Amino acid sequence: MKKQHLFVLLLTITLVFSSCENSDKKAQNITPEGMVWIPGGTFLQGAVPQDKTAMMHEKPQHKVTVDGFFIDITEVTNTQFKKFVDATNYITVAERKVDWNELKKQLPTGTTKPHDSILQPGSLVFKKTKSSVPNLYDFSQWWKWEIGANWKHPHGVNSSIKKKENYPVVHITYEDALAYCKWANRRLPTEAEWEFAARGNQKNTTYFWGNDENSLSKNANSWEGEFPVTNTKNDGFEGLAPVKSFPANEFGLHDMAGNVWEFTSDWFNVNYYKELLDSKTLTINPNGAKAAYNPSNSYLKEKIMKGGSFLCNASYCASYRISSRMGTSTDSSLEHVGFRTVATLEMIQ
Repeated sequence: MKKQHLFVLLLTITLVFSSCENSDKKAQNITPEGMVWIPGGTFLQGAVPQDKTAMMHEKPQHKVTVDGFFIDITEVTNTQFKKFVDATNYITVAERKVDWNELKKQLPTGTTKPHDSILQPGSLVFKKTKSSVPNLYDFSQWWKWEIGANWKHPHGVNSSIKKKENYPVVHITYEDALAYCKWANRRLPTEAEWEFAARGNQKNTTYFWGNDENSLSKNANSWEGEFPVTNTKNDGFEGLAPVKSFPANEFGLHDMAGNVWEFTSDWFNVNYYKELLDSKTLTINPNGAKAAYNPSNSYLKEKIMKGGSFLCNASYCASYRISSRMGTSTDSSLEHVGFRTVATLEMIQ
């Protein structure tokens, strides 16, 4: 390499590092309350080689670079969401009148309209089964459409969030999360940002705390026992847990494994990782697939959710793993899905 070329290369590297250092210093001085600054970096996204429970859509690993960003230390809580609702009079999707003409667009052609008594505002609530479930692919065995269930009434009209102000808000759709973000001048994380933040300084481990599966109950709120029949509650909780009930990762983030699934802004496409690697595209600040694709739910347009929930079990999905990624419909809400937000330097200056 000629001297002048080497000089230019070294100068470029110096300027890049200097710019990153300046950004980090600036960010640390203006970090919003309840958030932490995640310095940018490069990492391997996707399932690690030793993860025997990884699904095919978590593979192959591929190198990704992200710029620095701020991220919430915890999932958005009931208290935080209430402030948004009080300020805007926002009505969540689970509280709105059901529009059959919109709903049927996501169902097979010819689906019969249910009785009006069923087409009432509500959300999906988890229910235990009374006996073992031989087919864990049939979700209807443990999910119940509960009329009147929403973020204020997480288990139906007779429930409330009283004394649960510090719990993650649930029964939130993707649309609801975006509305909150707009009000708070935030956005949802990309899948790459979420995974980079969840990993902390762990370079190639299955979980944010390392590779020891036996440490699960100390680090995450999950389902331990026979799903969905018996929860041993080794982690201290049967359902949702208050935020910060478990240790933070190396970036100071709580509940990046278990408790509630968290929305990202990326479309769920089972082929995305493979297509990305095949194209040999330089992946800097990726925004994910251009379109959703899930052959198991061809009528739905799904967004990626990360982190797993209190229902994740080793025999079912083990989605408290860093690389785990699942799709969720943009207009559906459930008892075990929430979100956290991110911001950039440009957004808060």
